[in-house]
Amino acid sequence: MVISVDTELLRALADPLRLHIVTLLARETLCTTHLVEETGARQTNLSNHLKVLREAGVVDTEPCGRFTYYRLRPEVLESLSGQFADLAATARTNAGVKRSC
Repeated sequence: MVISVDTELLRALADPLRLHIVTLLARETLCTTHLVEETGARQTNLSNHLKVLREAGVVDTEPCGRFTYYRLRPEVLESLSGQFADLAATARTNAGVKRSC
């Protein structure tokens, strides 16, 4: 049985700024203005990172007047966590399996 991990999701979370954004959004729903203040990143740079997170399904958006709020989708992170848990369980189960040369 081959267990795979969502590589698109891993790539989205691998960037330090995107991971920081996810950490901030775990605490509260924030707009781009708040995220600029919290991260110190430029708005255009931040918007590009938010686009990656949106496309990977990590965040949802909520328009509010002229602002867009971002909300973390915890079920996506739980799914990734489950994929790693499955990998760990497989490694534990197969710890003694060694292919001969």
